[in-house]
Amino acid sequence: MAIVVVLAGSYLGYQQLADSGCTGSVRLTVAAAPEIAPAVEQTAQKWIQDGANVNGTCVAVSVTPVNPATMASAVASEHKVTLTGLGAAPESVKVPDVWVPDSSTWLLRLKTEAQGFVPTDGKPVAQSPVVVAMPKPIAEQVGWPDKKLGWKDLLTQVTTSTTMRVGTVDPARDAAGLAGLLALGQAAGTGAQAQSAKVGAIKALAQSASALRDDLLQKFPHSADTNDIATSLSAAPLSEEDVVAYNAEKPPVPLVALYLDPSPMPLDYPYAIMPEVDLQKSAAATGLRQQLQTATFKNALAVAGLRSPDGTVGSGFAAPLGAPDASPAVSTSAAGKSEGGTAAAGLDPSALSQVLGSWAAITLPGRVLAVFDVSGSMLEKVPTAGGADRAAVTRGAASGGLALFDDKWAVGVWLFSTEMDGKKPFKEIVPISPLSSARQKLQASIGQIVPKKSGQTGLYDTLLAAYQNVQNSWQPGKVNSVILFTDGEDSKEGITQQALVTKLKGLADPKRPVRVVIIGIGTGVNRQELETIVKPTSSGGVFIAEDPAKIGEIFLEAIAARSGAN
Repeated sequence: MAIVVVLAGSYLGYQQLADSGCTGSVRLTVAAAPEIAPAVEQTAQKWIQDGANVNGTCVAVSVTPVNPATMASAVASEHKVTLTGLGAAPESVKVPDVWVPDSSTWLLRLKTEAQGFVPTDGKPVAQSPVVVAMPKPIAEQVGWPDKKLGWKDLLTQVTTSTTMRVGTVDPARDAAGLAGLLALGQAAGTGAQAQSAKVGAIKALAQSASALRDDLLQKFPHSADTNDIATSLSAAPLSEEDVVAYNAEKPPVPLVALYLDPSPMPLDYPYAIMPEVDLQKSAAATGLRQQLQTATFKNALAVAGLRSPDGTVGSGFAAPLGAPDASPAVSTSAAGKSEGGTAAAGLDPSALSQVLGSWAAITLPGRVLAVFDVSGSMLEKVPTAGGADRAAVTRGAASGGLALFDDKWAVGVWLFSTEMDGKKPFKEIVPISPLSSARQKLQASIGQIVPKKSGQTGLYDTLLAAYQNVQNSWQPGKVNSVILFTDGEDSKEGITQQALVTKLKGLADPKRPVRVVIIGIGTGVNRQELETIVKPTSSGGVFIAEDPAKIGEIFLEAIAARSGAN
């Protein structure tokens, strides 16, 4: 009987393929975010049953649910780069033909680090707005459902309330957490006071941060007991789908989804065909993409708690508490969300880098030797900074960066020009010291970033000495790095460029990696020179602030970047 059943099944499968008129087979592998994978799988199987083929060749589709952070690590590894906050992916995780992560920000981050990563299509196949999830009693305390709240209101609560406990999934590993952090930063605005608010918000979120979404959800109250609610998580940026899935379990305290103004970029689930895919598989991927535009797929999304790219919903969508009208006819704009597909389309990659740099500086332990150019050219005025000179602008950036670093960091300060300490072109102001005990001394040292009027730029000797200093005091479990600020080219009074490159190659040790970042100030730097001397080090890059007034922003990008020269 078993043999008969197998033969009958095989014949039926053969008959379906024969009826479709296709022969042979092309297998398409798809990796999708876990929440959307079942809908993609269901739609793909229906397509296969209906005779999926590409120019007469039968198509088979394999859909695997994969956490976007894990797949991003695998893609990064394939391109020999790394992303901030991500470790290595397991060897079992293979890069697919098609990847459907939960957000276009993953593609943007990979493109920023890996020049060869150029996937095709990339258009969204679903959407889930980013909301602030709150236990219902907490939401009622802040005015829900009568009061319409904004991100500025939340920022005030985050930075001033002594009772609200906020958290997030690590924004380096989670797109909803990243969107929430960006929204809070934009609500803070610009200026010194705004920077202080951003730092306060990040520190508050970091206190109850989780590496995994499921772990964060477990921090919400498990009972309606007043004490439990008071000591549990009060708010967190999550996706609408997260709230739908959480409430589907009928918890004792349901979550309310707050759709704050202005609407942050939603999760947009881009359909990315990987760069290495051949023409036949690319055609198969395009065929599957067409199936993900049908009413069948839209309804499958609704069951999974997801919207279609335009924000409308299919049959069976269970709107969370606090959601605007979620009828099948609702438009994205009516629901208070941005147009589908624009989640990261207009986003400046530097904005992502800056917010991730801020997060890394506050949450990741590290050791950094900051080396500042005090040659005579640093006296040049900066029109966009109110006429302050380059040194003054650099002091401002250094002070802001120091305030950003958490006490888990250790920082040292050197100055360099020519003949700063006898014949040496550099001078140690503060050795690498824990911020927990040396913050005041380090803050005072920034005032010594004063140009030497006749000083030249002893770049090569200084970089070599700084690299050796960090490597000799290297500590495991931390990012050990040199960040050097300069506005000019080497003065040619010390070792040659070739000698420096040779020495750095010889010193490079995979077991004691030292990250070297050079921030070029103004238009007088030679990018090629800087990239040449950074290349032998294990990681890092070159960042140019052509407008010196933007050094602070460039500094945050440099903290976030993990590989390659930019």
